[in-house]
Amino acid sequence: MIQRMEVADELAGLGLFADLTSAQRQGVAHTFDEQWFPEGERILRQGLTGSGFYVVLEGEVAVRANGVEIATIGRGDFFGEISALLEEPPVADIVAVRAVRCLHLPAAQLRELLLAYPAITFRMLLEQTRRLQNTNRWRE
Repeated sequence: MIQRMEVADELAGLGLFADLTSAQRQGVAHTFDEQWFPEGERILRQGLTGSGFYVVLEGEVAVRANGVEIATIGRGDFFGEISALLEEPPVADIVAVRAVRCLHLPAAQLRELLLAYPAITFRMLLEQTRRLQNTNRWRE
């Protein structure tokens, strides 16, 4: 069983939740479920399955598009938001490089979270902008 107060404290150290008050972080902590994935497990499958929004608390995942690793992400990073928001299959595989502990929010609840906490929405927008900028640099 996830300890909600401990998770709320952990959220304070993650950029996505940095602008929230303590009470808001506690509310957010109650919306997520904790999930663990062993090394090598595919969490999301490109073009096939997507089950929500994930925030990495521990470990590391590889982002692989068409079999090519395009990024590695870890603590504080998130994934699954694009397919969750667009209600489409994931555009990449997400594979645990090392055992991963993460928070999971079902896709149907992501919109509600973002509307309830504009600070999270803004931080997510900033990260998406950085990712797009990096993608454009890579293509040049």
